[in-house]
Amino acid sequence: MRLPSITRIFNLNDSNWGRGGGGSGNEPPRRPPNEGRNNNNGGPPDLDELWRDFNRKLSGLFGRRPSGPPGGNDGRGRFSPSPRGTGVGLLVVVGIVVALWLASGFFIVQEGQVAVITQFGKYKETTRAGFQWRLPYPIQSHEIVNLSQLRTIEVGFRNTSRSKVLPEALMLTDDENIVDIQFVVQYRLKETGARDYLFNNREPDIAVKQAAETAMREIVGKKKMDFVLYEGRTQVASEVAALMQQIMDLYGTGVLISTVAIQNAQPPEQVQAAFDDAVKAGQDRERQINEGQAYANDVVPRAAGAASRLLQEAEGYRQRVIENAEGDAARFSQILAEYRKAPQVMRDRLYLETMQEIFANTTKVLVDTRSGSNLLYLPLDKLMQQVSQEAAAAARSAASATGNSSSAPQPLTGGVLPDAGRDALRSRDRNAR
Repeated sequence: MRLPSITRIFNLNDSNWGRGGGGSGNEPPRRPPNEGRNNNNGGPPDLDELWRDFNRKLSGLFGRRPSGPPGGNDGRGRFSPSPRGTGVGLLVVVGIVVALWLASGFFIVQEGQVAVITQFGKYKETTRAGFQWRLPYPIQSHEIVNLSQLRTIEVGFRNTSRSKVLPEALMLTDDENIVDIQFVVQYRLKETGARDYLFNNREPDIAVKQAAETAMREIVGKKKMDFVLYEGRTQVASEVAALMQQIMDLYGTGVLISTVAIQNAQPPEQVQAAFDDAVKAGQDRERQINEGQAYANDVVPRAAGAASRLLQEAEGYRQRVIENAEGDAARFSQILAEYRKAPQVMRDRLYLETMQEIFANTTKVLVDTRSGSNLLYLPLDKLMQQVSQEAAAAARSAASATGNSSSAPQPLTGGVLPDAGRDALRSRDRNAR
């Protein structure tokens, strides 16, 4: 017996589908008694009849049906299978199933991803991006891991800073103060970390979160409160990232820590007001220290300059006294030598010089009246003062005319008259006589 071909039996272009066509594909279509009801008056095929035709064609693939009314569901037809047809049909079905099973092993790996293939649950290999194939399930299976994805974990809050998680955020510092820290950890997988990420830890993302909280508590516990809240945020974040990477490498998670960013660091809300007062007091203290430092920077240099000036004046006075003393000593030695040569002459000379110095520094005028002369008393002191003023005025006019004040005659001091003053006094004395 010649078996009909599969394409002929299951031909989709067959117009008898759903209209009571032949059952096996090699016999002409037979018109059932209820033809007027099956073709729906030339309309679309009936779904029930379509399903019966499919069953008849499938049955014809495995055997043959004797002649009888079509439909196969009236309970009167008998099925007589053919061994050859049955074998071919089974091979075809098995081939289709095997082809579909083998085709299920194809998969696509996107760029930036890798596929971890396991064979009977054990790691087999890691494939790169592209169109890949593996042995179908249940022999082998695969799991896609995204290496380029930047994963984010929030510690101490969720979504916004107002949605705090206090058990995660409250931490103890080295000076026994409690701080509220909210931070974000960003990480991705290493190039060769897909296998470790899947098999070394049961829940690697939760392990990263726990490691972040542990590392932050350890670093904050070694720092002062002011350092954590203000100037040390960047340093604390970098130290936490380094410690987290050590923990992840120790656990073999295949995770690479990218950044640790502290979103908010503040004291607990219950002591926020007291902490603000303490901060303001600290700021006032710093301001007063700066003002005091500025005042010290202004006063200390001036005091140092005055002290230096006094030291220099004292040094000059010391040098002057020493030089005067040495000069007086040298002059006394010279006078002593001359006194030894002519004592009487030197005695008279010293007396006259001493009296000259004494009278030069006094404003009194002594007149000898023992001779009984009629010399009238003249206001010599006033005359000397007037002559001194005239001489000073003449000196100033001469200095302004010549422009050289150093060459002008000095005013009369100590009651000593210049030559012009003495001549004026002599002329007035003669006129009085």
